[in-house]
Amino acid sequence: MAKEITKKTATVKAKVAKVEKNASEFSGEYFYAVGKRKTSVAQVRIYPSKKEEKIVIVNGKDVKKYFPLKRLQDVVVAPFISCGQEGKFDVSVKVNGGGVNAQAEASRLGIARALIIFDLALRKSLKVVGYLTRDARKVERKKPGKRKARRSPQWAKR
Repeated sequence: MAKEITKKTATVKAKVAKVEKNASEFSGEYFYAVGKRKTSVAQVRIYPSKKEEKIVIVNGKDVKKYFPLKRLQDVVVAPFISCGQEGKFDVSVKVNGGGVNAQAEASRLGIARALIIFDLALRKSLKVVGYLTRDARKVERKKPGKRKARRSPQWAKR
């Protein structure tokens, strides 16, 4: 029993070390912003990159592993493409809450806001495409006497 616990703690320590290794790939000056969508919150840091290839890490994983769908990967990097900054930044994103689509859109908003902090002249190109708009839709709460938010109980005559 004790050996199993030590094995589990060793794997947890290994995972933590792996995440720290990925996070330590970036160093130096960065631009920070927060993006939100539904219940997802994304904390984004963009680092000016000297290398040609860009690195996007979401919660310690590569963006291709965290968001396996190509559509969601494209959503995350869309602000760079729309303002012509692709390949110029490395990105680190911490995101939690919500589903994968909301997390991807929260990351997109955070990246767009960080790009504006980097260069205010990019605001117009990002605003036209709609990447600076915070989608404020949330799930409506359940009301008393209703089965869901608006669904009434079934009516029976007798």
